[in-house]
Amino acid sequence: MPDNKTKENNISGTGLPVWSIVSPIIGVLVLIGVALGWGGAFHIVVAIALMAAVITGVHHAEVVAHRVGEPFGTLVLAIAITIIEVALIISLMLAGGEEASALARDTVFAAVMIILNGMIGLCLFVGGMKYREQKFGLYGVSASLITLIAILTLTLILPNYTISKAGPEYNKSQLIFVALVSVVLYGTFILVQTVRHRDFFLPRSDDDNVEAHAVPPTFKIALISGFLLVVCLVAVVLLAKSLAPSIESAVIKAGAPKSLVGVIIAAVVLLPEGVAALRAARKNRLQTSLNLSLGSALASIGLTIPAVAIVSLTANLNLTLGIDTKSTVLLILSLFTIMLTFATGRTNMLQGVVLLVIFSVYLFTTIIP
Repeated sequence: MPDNKTKENNISGTGLPVWSIVSPIIGVLVLIGVALGWGGAFHIVVAIALMAAVITGVHHAEVVAHRVGEPFGTLVLAIAITIIEVALIISLMLAGGEEASALARDTVFAAVMIILNGMIGLCLFVGGMKYREQKFGLYGVSASLITLIAILTLTLILPNYTISKAGPEYNKSQLIFVALVSVVLYGTFILVQTVRHRDFFLPRSDDDNVEAHAVPPTFKIALISGFLLVVCLVAVVLLAKSLAPSIESAVIKAGAPKSLVGVIIAAVVLLPEGVAALRAARKNRLQTSLNLSLGSALASIGLTIPAVAIVSLTANLNLTLGIDTKSTVLLILSLFTIMLTFATGRTNMLQGVVLLVIFSVYLFTTIIP
């Protein structure tokens, strides 16, 4: 007897859940309402449509990912999330002008802190509570961390110590060089992950990976999901852009610093992938969980910084990259703790609690600096 999911797929006629097809359509309809100038309480509908578009977009990315297999699957998810983030930042930068010069920095830094401390911390805590200890491939995680540390240092810390331009900014030649370096580092990591040392990033053979044995979707279903993924990405960008003034106004009215806007944007974008990583950790597939988390952090900064650098140079906008002293301390503490956490190839709930505490300190000091 077919289960509810099978019935749902039969109703859709494509092998995809009905909600995953209806949601992009609703997103487009809501965009029409935005274009017509609907406001007020309609902003609530826009926010709901935005969340639905993000979740649906990641669902379709997962379908495509299952078709292409690991580790390409987690790469598809990471790049899909990063495209959303980059598009949001660029659209808000162009709309905000010089006042949005620090938006890219705040969003990227928030994404990294959410991933390293919040997302990974919760996965380690939940996995440790359920399985006591979890194992992962040390070589793959080490490759991810060494690349991430290099890009973070060059993009978020070094600008505070260059003297060619006043403030925590690079001049044009420095910005171009660092953008190229970021692309080189991220491109080399992708080469290692997908070609040269693909086995470093594969789930352990003894992991309870039920989904890995499921029949992958057909090419037709993957193609439909790819199209719907693009629709979702466009909807997310335009819906978030329409909500941005309301979010910024609410933050200012609450008396919180404007950097909290970056935290909110990063949290909205990373929520679905965080759920996917947590789901993998609960199934004792920590390698997949870490591939998702660290891959997202790398894509977030390795692709976002070059993209916003191009926009700032072509639109002649200032781009503030260097983080302040408080943020630098928290970033160094996060990286040091993560390095020690992944030094042995085994994790438990204690490491998860430590990371979650650091994340709570980050949030608290962002709201009350």
